[in-house]
Amino acid sequence: MSAPTPHVDLLVTGARLADGSVVALGVREGRYVFVAPEPPAGTTATTTLDAEGRLVTPTFVNGHLHLEKVHSLDRAGDGALAAYTSGNMGAALRSIVREASQVKRQYDRSWLVPNIRRALDAAVENGTLHMQTFVDVDTTARLVGMEAVLEVREEYRDLLDLQVVAFPQDGLLRDPGAAELCEEALRMGADVVGGIPWIEMTDADAQAHVEWACRLANEQGKRVAMLVDDAGDPSLRTTQMLAQAMLEHGLQGRGVACHARALAEYPQPTLQRLMDLAHAAGLGFVSDPHTGPLHLPVRDFADDGIAVALGQDDVEDAYYPFGRNNMLEVAFLAAHTLRFLTHDDQQLLLELITTRAADVLGVPDHGIAVGSTADLCVHPYASVRDVLTEHARPRWVVRRGKVIAESETRTRILR
Repeated sequence: MSAPTPHVDLLVTGARLADGSVVALGVREGRYVFVAPEPPAGTTATTTLDAEGRLVTPTFVNGHLHLEKVHSLDRAGDGALAAYTSGNMGAALRSIVREASQVKRQYDRSWLVPNIRRALDAAVENGTLHMQTFVDVDTTARLVGMEAVLEVREEYRDLLDLQVVAFPQDGLLRDPGAAELCEEALRMGADVVGGIPWIEMTDADAQAHVEWACRLANEQGKRVAMLVDDAGDPSLRTTQMLAQAMLEHGLQGRGVACHARALAEYPQPTLQRLMDLAHAAGLGFVSDPHTGPLHLPVRDFADDGIAVALGQDDVEDAYYPFGRNNMLEVAFLAAHTLRFLTHDDQQLLLELITTRAADVLGVPDHGIAVGSTADLCVHPYASVRDVLTEHARPRWVVRRGKVIAESETRTRILR
C-alpha cells in the first residue's frame, strides 16, 4: 500500500533564508511541518506561494510602542519633542511630566480608535505581528486610552498579537491614584504591569515604584515592563532596581527594560556588573536608538547573550515625529545610529527585530523551523542587505499559515 500523498495548507517554494539557503516550507494547522530543499514527493497544497528565491523571514516583533499616542503630534505640538530629544536628554523628565502629558487631557475614543486602527493596519502591512504596547493609565489619561486600545485589540485579534501594558507614565508617587487605575486596567484585560521609576522625585520613591510593579506582577502571574534610565544620568540606576526586584519577587525571565539609555554613560566595570545582574534576572531589553541621542549599548548586550531587541517606540507623537510601524525601517535607522554595517551586523539587525525580539517578549517558537508557528514574511528582495536598504512592505505576510496581507509596487520610468 502506497503512503498517502502529503497535503499542506500552505506551501512556500523558492524561499531564501537569511543564511542564503533556498528551501521549501510546508505549513499544516499553523505550524511548519517541513523546511527542506524540496517538498516531499507528491505534496499538494491548498495555497502555494512562489518566493522565487527572495528572502523569507519570521514576522517582526516590536517590543516597545505607545499605541494610544500614535498620530497625536499635531495635537501635542513640538514643545515636548524639542525638550525630550535635546542635548543629553537632561530635560526628558520635564518634557514628559509637564509638556507631553497635556495631550492626554484631550483623550477621546472618537479620535483615539481611528488612530490606533491606522497604526495596526500599518503593522500588518509591514509584517509586524507581535507587539508590546504601553498605554498611559494615570489621573490625567484615566482609562480612556486603555479602553480604546483594548477595543481595537479585539478587532485585530486574528491578525496580530498585542501585549498591553498598564503604564503609569506620570509616576506613582508623583501621581496619587495612578496605582489604583493600573490595577483596574489589569482587571479590564491589560496583560503586563508597567512602570517608569526614574520619573519619581527621589530614589526611595523610584524603589517603591519598582517594588509595587514587581509585587503586583508576581501576585497576578503577569510580566513586568518598564521604561528605565531614560535620561542621560548614570546615577539613576533604575535598571538595577528592576532586575533586583525581579529576583526578589520570583519574576526571572518575565521582565523587559525599555530604553536604558543612561547605560551608555556607565564605565565598563559598572556596565559588566549590570549585565551579570540582567542575566541572573532574565531581564530582556528593548532599545529605540532612533528616538534620542543616547541609547543602550546594544552590541555589548547582544555579544553577552542577553535578550535584546529594537523597538519602534513612537509613531508621530510628542516624542518622535516619524515612524510607520515598520521594523525594517527601525533596523535601517539602527544600522546607522549603532554603526551596524557589516554583513554580520546586518544579520544581527534582522534577529533584533525577529527571533531575539521574540525572546525578549517571551513569544515562543518564533522562527522558521519544523514545529514552530508559521508566521512569515516573503520580501521583494533576495538579500538581507537589500531588504534593509529598501525597508519595503513584504510581498506577502503570513500568520499561522494564512496569508493576511499582500503588497505589490510597480514603477515605470517614462523617457
